[in-house]
Amino acid sequence: MSKLDWHADRGTHPDLALLDLAPESVDIDLAAVRLYRLGRVRAEMNKRDIGAVILSDPINIRYATGTRNMQVFSMRNAPARYLLLTADKSILFEFTGCLHLAEGYETVDEVRPSSTASFVAAGADIEAREKAWAADIGNLIAALVGKGARVGLERLNAGSAIALKAEGFEIVDAQEPVEMARSIKSDEEIKCVIASLRATEAAVADMRAAIRPGITENELWSVLHQSVIARNGDYCETRLLNSGPRSNPWFQESSSHVIGENCLILLDTDVVGCHGYYSDFSRTFHSGPDKPTDDQRTLYKTALEQLHHNMDILKPGLTFREYSDKAWNIPEIYEPNRYYLSAHGCGMTGEYPYLYHHRDFADAGYDGVVEPGMTLCVESYIGATGGREGVKLEQQLLITETGTELLSLFPFEEDLM
Repeated sequence: MSKLDWHADRGTHPDLALLDLAPESVDIDLAAVRLYRLGRVRAEMNKRDIGAVILSDPINIRYATGTRNMQVFSMRNAPARYLLLTADKSILFEFTGCLHLAEGYETVDEVRPSSTASFVAAGADIEAREKAWAADIGNLIAALVGKGARVGLERLNAGSAIALKAEGFEIVDAQEPVEMARSIKSDEEIKCVIASLRATEAAVADMRAAIRPGITENELWSVLHQSVIARNGDYCETRLLNSGPRSNPWFQESSSHVIGENCLILLDTDVVGCHGYYSDFSRTFHSGPDKPTDDQRTLYKTALEQLHHNMDILKPGLTFREYSDKAWNIPEIYEPNRYYLSAHGCGMTGEYPYLYHHRDFADAGYDGVVEPGMTLCVESYIGATGGREGVKLEQQLLITETGTELLSLFPFEEDLM
């Protein structure tokens, strides 16, 4: 019996079976991944006595169920689809005409059509639509977990939340339980992360091979995006590719700027790759044809020093405050243009926790503990105040029971070291 027939015998939708058969899914038990994640959300809900959550962020819906549908569209048009989750019931409200997409998922008990309570959909009748939505979903929640239950919400428009509270429920923020659930990965999840990284690294290799003076930043970035999609990735979340004088300060998106000779080219992948897992590493390249200058190599080696120092201090049991105190001290000339974080969590997107530089901890930082199962990205941006160019480097790693494991394996540039 083929794997596809095996799924069909058990009622799994053929499209889901095909996803499980994709090359990047070899040796990964995706059903176990989905059930683990669903269990994580329910466990965090239980810790906070939350009877039900309504998830509308498509990333969180995918985390809890494995289902995906027009993710970028759904982010912009929330709530186009949403998930009602209790301790023993998972009901997905799917976009019009799309109910069949969730067939066969062991994480979804029932699929119903969504009712879009948005101004675009309802116009001047928006308030009435929101109240009708709240009454319908409120009756369902009451039947499942009781009237007056504590209900977690995220990314609903304000009128819908107000209307649901008027139905007699205690409304709380669902961000904390979901973020805490997502922060600890299972062994099977890590296989998904690695599959996404290997595909993205192949795409970055394609992009690197296309570098030449005279190509525009947009043309170069499009090579990465095309290659990511060809390998069954979802999308690039940002357009963080810039070159030469546009590389300092950081956060300038790719443009029609023509890449010149002998300049630095900075990339932050920010790829939502296969299985929906984030491939987040940064590299800096040199356009040639000559060798990098001493100034360019100094920037690069300084960024590597910051990166390796901060990777080396990470370990399970380290508090966020301790990390901040031990983190690399940024030289004064580079400090004003520093990256806004020292490190951050990484799963299906950037996530909890954020680890801040020492100088920023008092204003922005919060404490917590680095735990096994977290995947973290360590960041470095080095660009002098008023300098012509900068360097961006970043590595993605796993916190293990005894230390760390490097997950992102794309090489650094020997000519710049």
